[in-house]
Amino acid sequence: MSSARHPRVERPRSGRSRSRSAPDALTREQRKQATRQAIIDAALRLLEERSFSALSLREVTREAGIVPAAFYRHFESMEALGLVLIDESFRSLRDMLRGARAGKLDPKRVIESSVDILIDGVNERREHWRFIGRERNSGVSVVRYAIRTEIRLLTSELAIDLARFPELNSWSGEDLNILATLFVNAMIVIAEAIEDAHDQAALDEIRHVAVKQLRMITVGVAGWRSS
Repeated sequence: MSSARHPRVERPRSGRSRSRSAPDALTREQRKQATRQAIIDAALRLLEERSFSALSLREVTREAGIVPAAFYRHFESMEALGLVLIDESFRSLRDMLRGARAGKLDPKRVIESSVDILIDGVNERREHWRFIGRERNSGVSVVRYAIRTEIRLLTSELAIDLARFPELNSWSGEDLNILATLFVNAMIVIAEAIEDAHDQAALDEIRHVAVKQLRMITVGVAGWRSS
């Protein structure tokens, strides 16, 4: 009789165990991702008023509402958190540039449209631009190096895009990269100014100067003969 009862007991238990484990695993993963994002968001909030080098692990975890030990389930160190913040910040920048490449620019007003996209992008992700602007010359070497690496990657991508313009397709790779550097550096400086703007009048002035600045670069392009 015991052998007859055995299969009826074991099989239902096995089935119920599987049905409970999947939702539990999904919930744990969701909680893990939510905690990780809470740490990132907490760090960005704290970075509104200070540099990354002045930020402590305990401050971040307190702001995120978790105990300090929980931090290490998501990041190996504060430097690792800094690298993730850089990745998130530059992802928003890459998305913005990708949108411009997808045809959001008015072909008759390329410079003006580019500045408008930049203004919108900074306003949507002020915390990211604040972080990039402050930390690209910061005292944390790992963070500073990572930001400069991302800027070099953006510059290389832009140089490839510029080579597709008929007026520029005969330019040397070196000259295209120098031109892309001028545009990227100008864009970063303009973004930093936008992030600091406190009213519409200041923003309008920044836009006016930015359009002039980019036009000056394009005037130089028209007169340059690449070797």
